[in-house]
Amino acid sequence: MEVRRVFDCLPYQNENYPLDKAFGYQKNGKWIYYSTAEMLDMANKVSMGLIKMGVQPGDRVALIVYRNRPEWVAMDVGISQIGAINVPVYPTISPGEYEYIFNDSEVKYAFVGANDLVDKVRKAQPNIPSLKEIYTFDEEIDAPFWTSMFSEEGMEEVEARKAAIQTDQLATIIYTSGTTGNPKGVMLSHDNIISNVMAVKELLPMNHGERVLSFLPLCHIFERTASYSYTNHGVSVSFCGTDELGGEDGALQTVKPHFFTTVPRLLEKVYERIYNKGLELTGVKRRLFFWALGLTDDYDYDKQYSGWAKTQRNIADRLIFSKWREALGGNVVGILTGAAPLPKKMARVFSAAGVPIREAYGLTETSPGLTINRFNEGECMLGSTGMPIKNVKIRIDTDGDYRDGEGEILASGPNVMMGYYKKQDATDAVIFEENGTRWFRTGDVGKLVKNGRGNEFLVITDRKKELLKTSGGKYVAPAPIENRLKESFLIEQVMVVGESKKFVSALIVPAEEALKDWCDNNGIAWSGVADAIQNDKVLAHYQNIINETNPEFSKIEQIKKFMLVDGTWDAMKADGSEAELTPTMKLKRRVIRKKYEPLINNIYAD
Repeated sequence: MEVRRVFDCLPYQNENYPLDKAFGYQKNGKWIYYSTAEMLDMANKVSMGLIKMGVQPGDRVALIVYRNRPEWVAMDVGISQIGAINVPVYPTISPGEYEYIFNDSEVKYAFVGANDLVDKVRKAQPNIPSLKEIYTFDEEIDAPFWTSMFSEEGMEEVEARKAAIQTDQLATIIYTSGTTGNPKGVMLSHDNIISNVMAVKELLPMNHGERVLSFLPLCHIFERTASYSYTNHGVSVSFCGTDELGGEDGALQTVKPHFFTTVPRLLEKVYERIYNKGLELTGVKRRLFFWALGLTDDYDYDKQYSGWAKTQRNIADRLIFSKWREALGGNVVGILTGAAPLPKKMARVFSAAGVPIREAYGLTETSPGLTINRFNEGECMLGSTGMPIKNVKIRIDTDGDYRDGEGEILASGPNVMMGYYKKQDATDAVIFEENGTRWFRTGDVGKLVKNGRGNEFLVITDRKKELLKTSGGKYVAPAPIENRLKESFLIEQVMVVGESKKFVSALIVPAEEALKDWCDNNGIAWSGVADAIQNDKVLAHYQNIINETNPEFSKIEQIKKFMLVDGTWDAMKADGSEAELTPTMKLKRRVIRKKYEPLINNIYAD
C-alpha cells in the first residue's frame, strides 16, 4: 500500500514490517508492548466507538498527556481515519488556556492522561459549550475510561470514511505554544505532514526492527512527525518521560535505543551530568577525563585525524568516550535535535565521542521540517541547521536592516500549512504567492552558506521578532550571544536584554552543581546559590566569562553588565504561575522580563 495520509502509516507497517513490540511504555517499572496488529485493532475500535458516539468528519477531538504512551497513537489513528480532527494540547497550560483552545477549535471530546489533567479540563468545561465528555487513559481516575467507548461494530463505515479522505484535507489543528498572546491554531493537512515523513525517510539512520525512544511531547509536531516516520520505518518505539531516561533501570539502559529526537536543553543537561561526574573524579582519572574532553574542542564533521592526533583520540575513546556511549545504552547511531538552536559545543562533544548529533530546523507551520543536517559525509555542517529537505525551497529575504547576506528565511513546499484556523489576517501576514509559488515567512533570520563540496546550508542567526533594538537604533540578535554564553559549565540559562537601552546586558542563571564545585575549589564556603551570587570572587569569575566571550561579537552586541539570578527557569511551575520556558524549552522573554523587571531596572539605573 502507499502511504498518503497520516493514518496510513500503521497499516503500512502491519503489511510490510509487522512488529511484536511496535509501541511500548513503562508501567510500575515494567515495560509493556503492543504489537502492530494490536495497535491497529485498538485504533479501529476507537474509530467505531467515535462513530457510535456521533462523531462526524471534521469534528474536533482533543488529546492531552504528560508522557507519550501507546494510547495516544491508537487515538490519533482512530480519530484521523474517520475524518475527525485531532487537536493535541500541551498538558502544562492553564485551565484558561484550555478554555480558549477548546472553544476556538470547538472540541467535542477530550481524552486525557494522568495527574491533574482531568481536573484542569473539568474546571474549564462549564465555559466550553461544545465539550460533551472527558475520557481518561488511567482507570484509577474518576472519569470514563477510554476503552469504555470502544466498539466492534461499524467497520464498514470506518472503511468508507477512510476511502473518502483526500490528502489535501485537514488532519490536525496544532496550537502554537507561543511566547506572547493567545496561541494560533495551525492547520495541517495529511499531505503537509506525510510530505515531511517521506522526505526524511532515507535521511534517518534507522533500519527495520531497531529501537527508538520517544520522550518529546507528541503534541508537538516535531515528535509527532518523527513518530509517523518511526512507524513508516518499522522500528520499535518505546515511550518514556525525560525523568525516566537515566539510571540502571532507566529507558536508555533497558531499551538501548539506536536513535531518538531531542531538544538542545536536554542534551545540555546530559552534558552537565557528564561534566559533574568528571568533577567528582580525583587524581589521574580526573586528569584523563578533562584531557579527553579537551580533545573535542577542534572536532568537526568529516574531519580526519592521523598520527599522534588519531592515537590520542583512540585512547580517549577507549578510556572515556566508550563509557559515555554505554551510558546512552551503547547502540545510539544518531540523535536528531530541533525546536531550538543547538550550541556548537554540544554537537562537538557528543559527535566526537561517537554519538552523532545532527540539527534540523522547521516550524509547526511547516509540519515541521525545512532543513536537516544529514548523517552522510559532506552533508552536514557545524553551526548550521542543514540542507533543505526534498521538495522544500529556501530563500533569504534581505530587504530590511540586516547584516550582509542575512535576512528573513522564506520557505515553500508541500509541507507549508493550510493556514491559521479562523485567522485569515494572520495567515495573510505570513503566506504570500509569487509567480505561482506559495511562500511562508518564517520570522527567523538567517543566511545560506556553502561548504567545500558546494552544498548549501542554512544558518539561523535569530528570530526576527526577538531582535532587540538599542536606543541608538542598532539591532542585536540575542540568541547567538546566549548560546555562546551557555557553553560555559557555570551558566544554566541566560537571557540578553537591552531593548531601547544604551547597551546590552544579560540575566544569568548559574548552573548550581558546577558553581558549587567552583566555590569548593576556590575556598568559598557553600551555603547555596543565593549567597554565592553575592560573593565578589564569584561575580568576578562570571565577569571573566563575559570578557572571554565579548570579543567574538561586535561592540554593540557585547555584554556591558550582567546580573546573576537565583532559581530555575522551567517549562512548568508547580505553583501554577506562568513558566519562563515554552514546552519546547524556548525562552518566554516577555515573562522573564516581567519577572525580573526590578533587576533589569537596576542594571540601567546609572
